[in-house]
Amino acid sequence: MPVSDYAMIEAWKEVLTLSRLQAGQTVTILTGATTHPQTLSTALIAAQSLGAIVNRLDLPPVNGEKALSRDTLAYLGTTPLTGNRAAIAALKASDLVLDLMTLLFSPEQHDILAGGTKILLAVEPPEILARMVPTAADRERVKAASARIAAAKTMHVTSPGGTDVRFRLGEFPAISEYGYVDEPGRWDHWPSGFSLTWPDEGSAEGVIVIDRGDILLPQKCYVNEPIRLTVQGGYATRIEGGIDAALLSEYMASFNDPEGYAISHIGWGLQPRASWTTLSLYDREATIGMDARAFEGNFLFSLGPNNEAGGSRTTACHIDIPLRRCTVRLDGDTMVKDGKVLYPPQQTGNPS
Repeated sequence: MPVSDYAMIEAWKEVLTLSRLQAGQTVTILTGATTHPQTLSTALIAAQSLGAIVNRLDLPPVNGEKALSRDTLAYLGTTPLTGNRAAIAALKASDLVLDLMTLLFSPEQHDILAGGTKILLAVEPPEILARMVPTAADRERVKAASARIAAAKTMHVTSPGGTDVRFRLGEFPAISEYGYVDEPGRWDHWPSGFSLTWPDEGSAEGVIVIDRGDILLPQKCYVNEPIRLTVQGGYATRIEGGIDAALLSEYMASFNDPEGYAISHIGWGLQPRASWTTLSLYDREATIGMDARAFEGNFLFSLGPNNEAGGSRTTACHIDIPLRRCTVRLDGDTMVKDGKVLYPPQQTGNPS
């Protein structure tokens, strides 16, 4: 159902207030060919109403001739900022960048953040943004989970479908995504609501079963037949199953990059207003699937790069895969049981 301009302006004002936007600060709105016009127009009004100095920077798309999908997360190659010194300077001179284009996994983004500029990504349709306006409670819930991840040495994930995989932790930081940017140099994504980290390089071992009803992104489809990933030395070394497995395998092979098979970020969803079923209600090109990434109780893992966390692995191939009905344990303590987040976690004190 469409959202009124008034509702979107109010949503933006709430998010910008949570992001500590002050009168007189500079906001640059980064736009591109896929920017939603209502999201842009209401962001302009909301930022101006809070007294910000507002600019718009529109950049042409890149990588279209290389990607197999129109999804902006499907191919992580060069970005519109690559070699664009004038655009980078404008963004670095801003207090807050509203990314309505999708700028991810790039050294330019890291450079902008390092100078203290905050970046908030917002590219989902307006009705999804309005349904998942972030709250201070979202932040508290996500930060608590991230603190548990940061203190853990191991993660163990199992499922009724056959997943049984272990990861060592500690090499990379725990990341909190709660939908707003309240600290200098912070990046976040509205909507979101999950905690994550990256496993120690080469440590992931076991089996991951992508079961019926689990989701592949950027394919934005529900799996109809189980896909079995054998994980050895931090990489998915075998992809087995029926037609869904063949489609995933062929898609990944098209990148011709062994680093695309590496286990990337791991964590779980904490957003109660996100829904596992939403993806079935949208055209594939209308959403990037943040409901799927954030719904409470999922185990979200990915394949591909780790440079977002400070690692050295870059690859154009990036697959996000949220699983249902998993049990997630940190150092033996259960954080998620059969797809339900435990508050507080069940503590055993025994590594699992």
